[in-house]
Amino acid sequence: MADKKSIRLTYISFGWHSFFLALTMSMIDFNTVFPSLISELSKSKLIFGALYAILLGAPNIFNMIFSHHMRKHHYKKKYLLLGIYMRGFSFLGMSLSVIFFAKSNPMLAITLFFLWIFIFSASAGFAGIAYSNLIAKLLSTHERGQFYATKQFVGSTASIIGGIVIGKIFKNSGFAYPYNYGIALFIGFAGLVIASLGFYAIKEPSSEIETDDYNFLEFLKQVPEILRNNRKFLNFIIVENISSFSLMILPFYMVFAKDKLGVGKNYIGKYLMFQISGMVISNLIWGYFIKRKGTKKMTGDCIIIGAILPILAIILSNFGANIYSFLFFIIGFVMSGRRITFEPYLLDIIPSNRRVTFLGIRGTLNILMIILPLIGATVIKFFGYYTAFLIVSGVMFFAYYLLRKEN
Repeated sequence: MADKKSIRLTYISFGWHSFFLALTMSMIDFNTVFPSLISELSKSKLIFGALYAILLGAPNIFNMIFSHHMRKHHYKKKYLLLGIYMRGFSFLGMSLSVIFFAKSNPMLAITLFFLWIFIFSASAGFAGIAYSNLIAKLLSTHERGQFYATKQFVGSTASIIGGIVIGKIFKNSGFAYPYNYGIALFIGFAGLVIASLGFYAIKEPSSEIETDDYNFLEFLKQVPEILRNNRKFLNFIIVENISSFSLMILPFYMVFAKDKLGVGKNYIGKYLMFQISGMVISNLIWGYFIKRKGTKKMTGDCIIIGAILPILAIILSNFGANIYSFLFFIIGFVMSGRRITFEPYLLDIIPSNRRVTFLGIRGTLNILMIILPLIGATVIKFFGYYTAFLIVSGVMFFAYYLLRKEN
């Protein structure tokens, strides 16, 4: 068990990273800023869905390959740093693409975005495995829930600053298109570089490695047996896949507001601030209850709120753009809840000596994340927003049922 000094250093280092990462991610917030940018470059819902398919799916496609490689290494922090710098590079690429091509050649800009988003997302795959593994090595099971809540609170606080910056950039008297988006993305690039510095203070403990000599194909053949022998892990993967429907629909709430309510860019900062406020306030709630009710119970509560969101979007859209802001406040609750509950629950149920392998399997088997944005875009295109929203709500209630029936 780690001593108090090392735990304090872990909190400071991850807190530093969480602060600047949250500031960075506000610049490309996937529920407000990014949907608005893509809808400026292209009106096609299918292009929008394809970009989100890469955004959500690319981290998962290669996770099993990444984990197979990393499981043979005692130290994995270097992969985390590499992933952060690759994501920073993609931010820079997006910024330059917007500044130079958004007006003169928007199709070229959107084409380049497919490349940058792929780099951004794929690098998150191995960075995410290394990140979770590092937390698991540094903190015991009973320390992780509070740690995730604290880390999320620090990040959400930084998001407030990011929301204010975004509001200034996109206000009516701010920077003209496309420089507003280009500047926001460049700030994201700088923020990721600064965020990485927090990890240089951590001395990574050596971890157990898997000593078998399986090649990758032999490793793949073991996956069905691993799933059969770990029923809680299998059920978690099923529930996480199904509950991904809530993530699939999140960016469409902003597009829905632009299409149905006619909101302009001046609402980007406002909606983002409501979302951030929901994240900050909910951190206190999630952190309080996760210590008393456990990660599984709170994971279920997060899924229920995600099931209510689409219905709430339909209701609030009838009362105008300002009342619709409350939806983003609840979105903040869901986003915060997924980050605080899902990951600690997973780390609780997987074996420590095969943690990297299990994390890789979990990532790659999140296959619905890859196709859901395209499915969502297709349903919206042919059947409308209301149908898509109601389908998502029904699926989320089913995910809650599957989680709760597990012993």
